[in-house]
This record gives sequence, C-alpha cells and structure tokens, in this order.
Amino acid sequence: MAEKIVETTGLLGWVDRRFPLTKMFKEHMSEYYAPKNFNFWYFFGSLALLVLVIQVVTGIFLVMNYKPDARFAFESVEYIMREVPGGWFIRYMHSTGASMFFVVVYLHMLRGLFYGSYRKPRELVWIFGVGIFLSLMAEAFFGYLLPWGQMSYWGAQVIVNLFSAIPFIGPDLSLWIRGDYVVSDATLNRFFSFHVIAIPLVLIGLVVAHIIALHEVGSNNPDGVEIKQGPKDKYGRPVDGIPFHPYYSVHDVVGVAGFLIVFAAIIFFGPEMGGYFLEYNNFIPADPLKTPPHIAPVWYFTPFYTMLRATTSDFTWVLSAGAVVAALALFAKGKLSGLWRLAVPAILIVVAILMKTLDAKFWGVVSMGGAVVILAFLPWLDRSPVKSIRYRPSWHKVLYAIFIVDFLILGWLGTQPVTPSSTLMGQIFTTIYLAFFLLMPVWSRLGTFKPVPDRVTFRAH
Repeated sequence: MAEKIVETTGLLGWVDRRFPLTKMFKEHMSEYYAPKNFNFWYFFGSLALLVLVIQVVTGIFLVMNYKPDARFAFESVEYIMREVPGGWFIRYMHSTGASMFFVVVYLHMLRGLFYGSYRKPRELVWIFGVGIFLSLMAEAFFGYLLPWGQMSYWGAQVIVNLFSAIPFIGPDLSLWIRGDYVVSDATLNRFFSFHVIAIPLVLIGLVVAHIIALHEVGSNNPDGVEIKQGPKDKYGRPVDGIPFHPYYSVHDVVGVAGFLIVFAAIIFFGPEMGGYFLEYNNFIPADPLKTPPHIAPVWYFTPFYTMLRATTSDFTWVLSAGAVVAALALFAKGKLSGLWRLAVPAILIVVAILMKTLDAKFWGVVSMGGAVVILAFLPWLDRSPVKSIRYRPSWHKVLYAIFIVDFLILGWLGTQPVTPSSTLMGQIFTTIYLAFFLLMPVWSRLGTFKPVPDRVTFRAH
C-alpha cells in the first residue's frame, strides 16, 4: 500500500517546504520502529544525550565568568563559587555531570557488550561509539586542568610527560602539547580552547553520526533478533517493533526522572563524593614548587592509569611472551591466508623484540591506549554464533562477571599509592583485562549455545 502523504500547513508547512523538519521527526522518532522488548539497560543511551546537553549548557555559563589565565584561573573558579548568583550550582552541575557522563557511558557500553550490539550490521555504530568514548576522555582530560588546582596542575604534568616516551617524536610532541617546557599559562590556554571549542565539535558530530548510523540499521535488543528481517504488517512495518515516539520517548522519562533524583542528591549533599568527583587537593591553588604526595587522575581514568603503572620493565616480559604465543597460535592454526599468514606473526614477533629494547614507559602508554582502542575491534574479535548473553553458555556469563570485577579493581588500584603489592596486583588484573579481549576469538566460540528465537521475547508490563 502506498504511503499516505500529509502536507503540513501554516508555520510548520512553511518550514517543511524549506527544511525537512517533519520528515526528520518521522524518520528518527514517530516512524522509527524500535524493538518492543527494550529493558532498563536501554535508558542509558538517552541519559548520555541528556548529560551531554547538561554539560554544554552549564559549560557556556561557566565560561562567562572563567578566565583562562594562570594568574586568575583558580580565583575565577572561586569567584564563580562564592560571588556569582547560582554559580556554585552551575559549577557542581558541571563537575558532577562529568563523572555521571562516564557512569552512564560505561553502563551504555556494558549493555552493548552484554547484548552484542557491536555485531553485524552495527559495526559502524559501535566504532562511532568508541570514538565518542575517546573524545569524552580527551574532553575530560583537557577540562581537568582548567580549575588550576594542585591535582589539576600535577595531573596534567604527569599525563603530558607520558608523550615524551614515544620514540623519536616524544619530547617534541610533549613540548608542542604544553606550549612550554613546563605546564604553564600557554598550556592552560591550549587546553581551554580544546575543551571549549575543538573537542565538543568533534563530540557532537560523532553523536549525530552515531544516532544516524543506528537508525539506518535499526536498534539491537536483548534477544539479538533483527526485527527488520522478521515478519511485517501490511504497511511493511516490523511486527516486533513499536514507534520510538511516543512509546520510548515517554518510557525514557522514567529513566530521566530516576537519574535526575540521583544527580540532584549528589549536587546538594555530596558533590565531592568523598574526593572521587572533586579531589580535595584541587581546592588548593596550583603550586609548581610543591608536588602532592600522591598524584592520581579522576576515578574514570584510574583503570587505564593502573595499566600504565603496571607496565614495568619486568612486566614487558609477560607482554612479550603473550605476543609470541599469539604469533605461534595464528601461524599454527592457519587462521590467516596468503601473505597475512606470515606477516601478522612476523609483526607480533617484532613487537615482542621491541618490548625489550624500548623504554617500559612507552609500552605503558601503549597498553593504556590499546586497552581503549581494542574496544573498536570487538565486532571482529567476537566469534560467537549468537549475539546476546541470554543465549550463550552459562560460563560465558562468569567471564563477563570476572571482567566487570577486574575493571572495578583496576579502577580502585589507580587511586592507591604505588607499592610493590599494588603494582603486582595491577599487572595481574591488566593481564586479565587484555586476555579477555585477545582470547575472545577462541573462548567466544566455545560451549553449547541456546537456540535463538525467531521473534523477540516480550512480556507486556
């Protein structure tokens, strides 16, 4: 049956003849059919968009009174907190929003891991999502220096110095990032421009691309069933789908209400969250002559910071051995063909040799960055015949639970001072983290899988 075209009139009609407003609303809201078996895990996508709006709006108001000058930055933050009407509320919304952004995004990514939302045909959706995560980390890092407190200053000093470990270009790259030989006013201005202009533009562009790509292929669901390939009604609409608006737009209001209650409770009763959201050292002006006894990043960076600290010269032997074993396994099993069968193992062996010739600090940077970048390769690492965790073997769920606990322990270790025992624990849990992904092509195929239903399982509520 041909689709009935209803022409809009009045002001909306005038706009529609010049801009596809109604068409876009239909394509992405009222006529976008999403699976009808979404659960609470699907709140976090819309919540991430909500927090992005909160951060942009509060950031605009903060910039009105903030001075990106090493002499006045700390005082301008104090001025916002003490003198600007409602300034403390805006600042705490922004600082709390930064942490809540990562809470929401981590849970959103965990849902994707559970239900295989990175699998075909959503590879590009997932890659855009990993790009959003990387941009969010960059945005948070650049914004971390702006209060110009002790932890902001020394945290930026430590992180920027890491780039000096890169062979050949490292020292010049660190100098270029800082704009000076030490973290200074030039660094503050650079970080301010990245935090306020450059990264937000990239972030918003990736968010738009993420949503467009998602709506092109359709949303995943807890069963991993493709509703577009299932039965359709006489109008060609998926029987197992319902319009996103008004059903899920109203449904998400429940998640938004719950989130805002928690968000407001933190702002009004514990904006520092025991020093995890706002470190106590950051309420002290930056002093280049006084190093804090324990420098650690904000909690959402600590899992990867632990991996950086864990990569000592001794630990590179473990990484070297892992690279050699992976090379031998690829060569012996014949999973690669043609030139790749020799090239990939050769590259891995060369990497293993370089691990013992280059500085361990460099490999710490590589392991920290690789722990994030490896997420982008999940669509090709996961060889399971089913998408959703619902239909995988029970011991797969145990592996996911171990991974979650491992990530939380890595985060906790990153907040602790460096000791021989914490370094050893960091090495153990870093190995578990990397093994979860690098061995995924093997373990994801093993076990007895449950049959996947032809249609989504749905219970009215």
